[in-house]
Amino acid sequence: MTRGPAAAQAGTGTADAVTTDLVVGGMTCAACVNRVEKKLSRLVGVTASVNLATGRARVCHPAGLPVEELLATVEKAGYTAALPEPPADRGSAPAPVRDGEEAERARLVITAALALPVLVLSMAPALQFRNWQWLCFALAAPVAAWGAWPFHVRALRGLRHSTSTMDTLVSLGVLASFGWSAYALFLGGAGEPGMRMPFSLAPGAAADGMAHVYLEATVGVPLFVWAGRFLEARARRGTGAALRALAGLSVKDVAVRGEDGGERLVPLERLREGQTFLVRPGERVATDGVVVEGGSAVDLSLVTGESEPVEVEPGSEVVGGSVNVAGLLLVRATAVGADTRLARIGRLVEEAQAGKARAQRLADRVAGVFVPVVLALAAGTLGFWLGTGRDAQSAVTACVAVLVVACPCALGLATPAALTAATGRGAQLGILVGGPEALEGLRHVDTVVLDKTGTLTSGRTTVARFTVVPSGGLAEGAVVRYAGAVERGSEHPLGRALVDHARAHAGADLPDVVDFRALPGRGARGVVDGRLVEVGAPTGDLPAVLADALTAAETTARTPVLVRVDGEAAALVEIGDVVRPGTYRAVDALRRLGVRPVLATGDAKAPALAVAAGLGIQEVHARCTPEEKAALVRALRDQGHRVAVVGDGVNDAAALAGADLGIGLGSGTDAAIGAADVTLVRTGIEALPDAVRLARRTLATIRVNLVWAFGYNVVTVPLAMVGVLNPMVAAAAMSASSVLVVGNSLRLRAWRPSAAPRRRRP
Repeated sequence: MTRGPAAAQAGTGTADAVTTDLVVGGMTCAACVNRVEKKLSRLVGVTASVNLATGRARVCHPAGLPVEELLATVEKAGYTAALPEPPADRGSAPAPVRDGEEAERARLVITAALALPVLVLSMAPALQFRNWQWLCFALAAPVAAWGAWPFHVRALRGLRHSTSTMDTLVSLGVLASFGWSAYALFLGGAGEPGMRMPFSLAPGAAADGMAHVYLEATVGVPLFVWAGRFLEARARRGTGAALRALAGLSVKDVAVRGEDGGERLVPLERLREGQTFLVRPGERVATDGVVVEGGSAVDLSLVTGESEPVEVEPGSEVVGGSVNVAGLLLVRATAVGADTRLARIGRLVEEAQAGKARAQRLADRVAGVFVPVVLALAAGTLGFWLGTGRDAQSAVTACVAVLVVACPCALGLATPAALTAATGRGAQLGILVGGPEALEGLRHVDTVVLDKTGTLTSGRTTVARFTVVPSGGLAEGAVVRYAGAVERGSEHPLGRALVDHARAHAGADLPDVVDFRALPGRGARGVVDGRLVEVGAPTGDLPAVLADALTAAETTARTPVLVRVDGEAAALVEIGDVVRPGTYRAVDALRRLGVRPVLATGDAKAPALAVAAGLGIQEVHARCTPEEKAALVRALRDQGHRVAVVGDGVNDAAALAGADLGIGLGSGTDAAIGAADVTLVRTGIEALPDAVRLARRTLATIRVNLVWAFGYNVVTVPLAMVGVLNPMVAAAAMSASSVLVVGNSLRLRAWRPSAAPRRRRP
């Protein structure tokens, strides 16, 4: 839990350390990120991770350090800082920071209106007229002063703090080009009436040795930078759209059922655990709970990624944010506010987005020295051109181009933009990733250790097969009803499985039983509809069809139960823990991805081998204690494997914690989820191959972003130094680089799991 605006000294970590989130304003590039992190980390016992894409800093600090000191440290570095505002709805996620967005948009529009005539006249000599230079100067002056004012302010602020950022480069570029143009107009002869000046991509002297005006660079640099930042801001908001979509699943009001049976509409914030509330068809479930009355199908697609609606009935759990498709439900709230699954998903995604991949840490270190190096290169370029005897105009133009074309912003966005988009998309698909380290771990996993009960199988005893003697004169439905009626009073797991199966086929009303007797160790008997029904272990000679079913049951490690009616064998029931339907596809998909599945379970060898054979798993470890599971993981790692462990129980927690990557199931225990790096919200492992694919796609996107961000600067800065790039073109290229990085990351929002071919079940 991170600190809220109330700033009560609550947080994560130990009793001596807490974690606080800060909203940081005024950051424009990776150099800003690097500076804020350094300033915060200089405080004793403080570590900080700053995300440019979300405008947030996650700070781990001693509990005795007041939050006000953290805020003051950020402000002393030249930026704004505040605690996050509480979301409007419980479980919602804050939108990305939009500091003065409307004002920036207005500044962009006015700058464009002033700049476009200057650009057209500068680049089209045929349109130039008498004294056109002075008109352009009059239009460029407010752009250089007012349009670029935020850059100048931030550059001066950085100067006061002995630092430099991208704003320093833009400010110097605008001032240098405007200052040179003013010199050319007033002292260099460029303002003579009738003087025409062709636009050129390369710096050079104007006709007759007169100084050339570069007002197009003066207006073009701030125009293209503002346009780029506007597009970049829109794209960055898009990367967090998935998380905001999850936040939007919460409702504002809920219909609460009172003790008197009456109904009243109350705000969601006033709903308390234990209260019952109504969910009508088409409405969203207000919070996590258990169905008390009614039955319906619930659409969980936006919460867990389940593609098909799930049937619920009294006793079924429902998740807040899911949609009631059909019937009227009365639900008892079991979790409210920050304790709901939707709220936990939001927190997990936010925490994942606060992390940094290894490659991004390198980029941040480069960004820390990037701007000073560019300033040195610009000064060196100016000195070189002047030292070689070239005119001052060419030297100034090349210097300005170097200042403007350099782009540390793309370095800062390369990882967080992709990570924000990927974690949001993963949350939509029911995949919660703990951070970039977990993504990197998923990318390199080559072995996955799977638990059986509750992970590969449903985790509850069910009727897997019901074989009836064809010549017995009884239909399957009748035998099912008889067996369910006799076992209705049983507390044995096998008896409950029979009752559940009977109710699913015959409805809630089962026939009455007369003369019921429990036979310890052998089953039960009773009279149903005038017929003696016995349910118990198979004994005696059986008809051929039942004998074959008994052999099959023993082969698959299911428990056989015989049903006799009036002393004659009528049916054989195979009861077991069935494999989840999606498990077959998931295991096949993992093998195709180059990941070797290993089964490690505490169950007996026979059922473990049966499940493994059905799934095609070659390596099986049965009767494993929690310590033996952890030892197996260590042995696999010692062999050089990158090991992931999937589990859902307390007995899996040690193995999860000892693996390269722990993967918990959302349906599992808190101990298993707490030890996991990745959580699959849906039941079963069907989403696991998707998690691996998403991790690989995300890291590939990050690598492309970083290659582009580094490569762009490596290529364009030397071109600017040798005079190939005009400052205006350099400004457009710099803005485009950031937009391209964010645009490439946005492709992850549309990522879809590849459909795996269905495997024939055994």
